Amino acid sequence: MPKRLSQNVKDNIEKCRSLALAAVEAYNSPGRRFRTAQYIVMIIIAWSALFHAIFFQRRRRPWYRKKTSGTGKGVRYLRVDGEPKYWELSECLKQYFGDNNPPERKNLEFLIGLRNKIEHRHIPELDASLYGECQAALLNLEEVIAREFGQKYVLTEELAISLQFSRQIPSEKRRVTKILASTTARNIKEYIEKFRGDLSYPVLNSMKYSFNVFLVPRVANRSKAADAAIQFVHIDEANEEEFDRLEKLNVLIKEKHIPIVNLDLYKPGQVVQKLIDKIPYQMNMAMHTDAWRHYKVRPSSNADDPKKTRSEYCLYDKAHGDYLYTQAWVDMLAVELSSAEGFVAVTGRKPLQKLS
Repeated sequence: MPKRLSQNVKDNIEKCRSLALAAVEAYNSPGRRFRTAQYIVMIIIAWSALFHAIFFQRRRRPWYRKKTSGTGKGVRYLRVDGEPKYWELSECLKQYFGDNNPPERKNLEFLIGLRNKIEHRHIPELDASLYGECQAALLNLEEVIAREFGQKYVLTEELAISLQFSRQIPSEKRRVTKILASTTARNIKEYIEKFRGDLSYPVLNSMKYSFNVFLVPRVANRSKAADAAIQFVHIDEANEEEFDRLEKLNVLIKEKHIPIVNLDLYKPGQVVQKLIDKIPYQMNMAMHTDAWRHYKVRPSSNADDPKKTRSEYCLYDKAHGDYLYTQAWVDMLAVELSSAEGFVAVTGRKPLQKLS
């Protein structure tokens, strides 16, 4: 751990810390619309500054080099307005991680791609679905600062749940779902779904990729236990026994929610009937099967763990041994299957016009 830091390193650490705190403030500001966009822009700059500090500490200049013929002496760097052009975050990730692809790297790659998508768009309805990745980026930042430069430079003593979140009432969820099914949001949603869908199961379920939690009320039966309303327990993902215990808890809580959520879920036949009314083409159960296989919203019938679904679209009903689908699934398919190109892409079949 470094004992003495150059001024250049200190300046970049301070820039990192200031931008990270500003990102949290923007995210938590009451009434601000599309707070996620502002948060992502600032947390990306914060991470870039942190990597620059790390490289300077390692006596590496995080600057883009000029392409030369190889005959000149020394190294020349690209300049913008007379100043060296610094590596952007995507380049920093390549230089820092090399060929390794841990969950924290995938988290930042996801945010970089999302930043590029939302830079000129205003879609606040995406906020709730991105909380996990946003919170993980902040916690990972804190961890890297502590590892590289020591506890002296960490942001706070505890940033476990520093980003505020809230529950949405059912009517609000339905309103949001309709907006997200619009043309404006489609390519952003497709990016999010494809990126998550391409991740391996260990990465997708890592707390370093996405910080997803259940808040379980606890009774303070000891004086010290009453000091804090919320207690954050770090989970060692390398400890298989501990991680298995966490998985069982998650499954237990999820199963307890299923009977309540079922009120707003649909059986496959109901989904098909709704789509028949919404799209201009013929629709049947086989085509619906093509759709859930295409989007990988649920495992195959002989899967070892039937509960591994994409819960925003599908849930496993243990009591009846079948799958139920959300309104978001119906709305998304209604959009995707309304064009001939989308129908072919999702089902692999040529669309047939409805019989009059």
